[in-house]
Amino acid sequence: MRPTAEAAVHIFGVRHLSPGGAKHLLDYLDELQPTAVLIEGPADATAEIRHLTNKETKPPVAVLAFTADLPVRTALWPFAVYSPELQGLQWAEANGAMVSFIDLPSSIILALQDTSRPSAGLEHDTAPDSGKAGEPAALEANPEKGTEEQREYGDASPSLYSRIASVAGEHDYDMYWERNYEHNASPGAYREAILSFSAEMRDLSEGQEQREQPVEHAYNYVRESYMRRQIRDTIAAGHDPERIVVICGAYHAAALADVTDYMTDEELAMLPSRSTKLTLMPYSYYKLSTMSGYGAGNRAPHYYQMMWEAMVAGAPEDLPYLYLSSVARLVRSGGTHRSTAEVIEAVRLAEALAALHSGSAPTLRDLHDAAQTLLGHGDLSVIAEALARVDVGTAIGSLAEGVSQTPIQDDLNRLFKRLKLEKYKTTVASDLSLDLRENRRVSSTEAAFLDLNRSILFHRLSLLGISFAKSQPSGQEGATWAENWIIQWTPEVEIQVVESTLLGETIEIACAYVLREKLNECRSIAEASALIKIACQCGMASQIEEGRQVLQTLAVDSRDVVEIAAAARELSIIIGYGDIRRIDTVPLVPLLEQLFLRGCLFLTDAAGCNDEAATAMTAAMNELNAIALDHDDTVDGELWLQELLHLSERDDRNPRLSGFACAILMERGAITAAECAAEVSRRLSPGIPADLGAGWFEGLSMRNRYGLLSRMSLWEQLNDYINSLQDDEFVRALVFLRRAFSTFSPREKTMIAELLGELWGVNSEQAAEILTGELKEEETKMLDDLNEFDFEDF
Repeated sequence: MRPTAEAAVHIFGVRHLSPGGAKHLLDYLDELQPTAVLIEGPADATAEIRHLTNKETKPPVAVLAFTADLPVRTALWPFAVYSPELQGLQWAEANGAMVSFIDLPSSIILALQDTSRPSAGLEHDTAPDSGKAGEPAALEANPEKGTEEQREYGDASPSLYSRIASVAGEHDYDMYWERNYEHNASPGAYREAILSFSAEMRDLSEGQEQREQPVEHAYNYVRESYMRRQIRDTIAAGHDPERIVVICGAYHAAALADVTDYMTDEELAMLPSRSTKLTLMPYSYYKLSTMSGYGAGNRAPHYYQMMWEAMVAGAPEDLPYLYLSSVARLVRSGGTHRSTAEVIEAVRLAEALAALHSGSAPTLRDLHDAAQTLLGHGDLSVIAEALARVDVGTAIGSLAEGVSQTPIQDDLNRLFKRLKLEKYKTTVASDLSLDLRENRRVSSTEAAFLDLNRSILFHRLSLLGISFAKSQPSGQEGATWAENWIIQWTPEVEIQVVESTLLGETIEIACAYVLREKLNECRSIAEASALIKIACQCGMASQIEEGRQVLQTLAVDSRDVVEIAAAARELSIIIGYGDIRRIDTVPLVPLLEQLFLRGCLFLTDAAGCNDEAATAMTAAMNELNAIALDHDDTVDGELWLQELLHLSERDDRNPRLSGFACAILMERGAITAAECAAEVSRRLSPGIPADLGAGWFEGLSMRNRYGLLSRMSLWEQLNDYINSLQDDEFVRALVFLRRAFSTFSPREKTMIAELLGELWGVNSEQAAEILTGELKEEETKMLDDLNEFDFEDF
């Protein structure tokens, strides 16, 4: 669709995040002095323009739209300081011109996600190469997914853009655009070039798009039809068409030049709509970059800011010097010397590379090549980090206080004030130690539980992915009342808070939503118990009960002792909080009893496992034993000891687990010294295969080591057993014994070496070398082979 003679308004096509386009636009606006500036963007965001142009607003910022009901859909329109759309807004505000967004309202855009393209989501800007401005972007885009979606849903096949770059002799389409449009010196020539580019691209791509991406083609047609309607309405409001400027993406420029084909009231009424809300949020250069997966971003947001600043200063020719000196400064700060002469030579090389491509100024690719050659001395790795830092930058935007606050931001600010955390809302990291116990030296309940309520807030923020407070070890083992946190407020934290608006209007509601979603997706008792613990730390009583129900349902069919023990351990910790967190844990006690009972009953069956699985089983047995000791007034400790005794006597279970069961019984005083000696004698008697005898001893030595070291008779029996083995059996036994002793402390190893050295008639150093040396490769392989051994066959 080419411009026609009927076209009256002034169409200024731009590419999103284009400093050259922004500068040419300002020059064009200054020359034309329009009375109305219409910008591609959600029409219902026009009310946010006053906030976008607020002097205290520091780009990058974004307009966020989100649905007010489920399923939640989002759309995001980011702006950098050099975005042509933002510069157009600021010019209109400064010059008294009427300004508004003219694209489909966010309510329609988000509704179309459900009806037109639910699998992909229109919240992604899907055609970064088309030069679209004001396109919605994904709130959390997938970096790997972006390219696939561009190919699947782009306005034209990416291969077309690749062919353009190839014909022009450029490395990629970004470099083609920069060389041919960013550095164009004349606003008029720039505008005409964009209109011609738009018309040619639509002629080349429209037929292919209609065949291959009919949904996307229809979506673009609807948007353009609506924008033409908005242009006509502006004319009807009394603005002279010759004094109206429309700022839109380059792809749409030709389509908007003729406004005769516009959306009618009937057609508008037929479009789907969802209830939506709009707000502003700070953004970052990283999220504006294609590195984050933003399809309409660019690879170097900070580089383009440098370009913009050089253009505004009237010295665009200074950009190569500014860029390469910045790279050199970072290289020097890393300890690699680079001289000023090398920077000057790099600039000359970049300009020469630009001249080879008939360019008026170096592109980013030219600057990269020059930097690698002169500053990296041919090695990209030397300057890779510096290039990334100068290209992307670390800028994060900010909004004036109180501007377009979301409900969740207001709620968090109230909580900060109530919990006396306002002084910590700073970029300087601070340590904060919390004592969750009631402070009886104060008069009010609020002050008595100040630290507890702070802890609840910090855990809730962590659940929502808001990185304001990071938990650190308290340094007091077993002290459930002590917590240490490192707290720091950053613009990124503010972004995370705004994003949480999608989950609920308050911190508590958002946490309840997240926990409910996680519990609905929960498929294991270990995961369910971990979620109950999180709910307890977050002070969410209702979600604790929901988690208890989920866990109880899953536990009915579970026979996995490792999972059962992990779940029981989490419940044990929660119950161990007692009254500290002011949460009623009584309903969890019967569930702990049920899990503990199942762990006991399935212990012997689960012990018929290979050597690899036995490691997890020993950890599970440790956990169950700790629960039996900590909750002896609620769980059935006698049953636990009885099942351990059964396992210790079984010869068809994993010998390491049988030995470990025997070690626990010895430690608990559940078997007498005579019974222990008899079992040792039986297990280490001649004729018992080395895999079984030495494996059992390995399990026995995993607990109560000083008790074992004091039993000289045991070591004598072990010595007799080893002496009875044939050479090949001795080698196999040695593998198990070395692994067992590898976990002993140096002091314990010395004591063993002295005991065995006395029995063998060698010095302790020789005994230590035999039994405590590192496992060799063939010995490790031997252990791996044993993982397939079926003890049921014994």
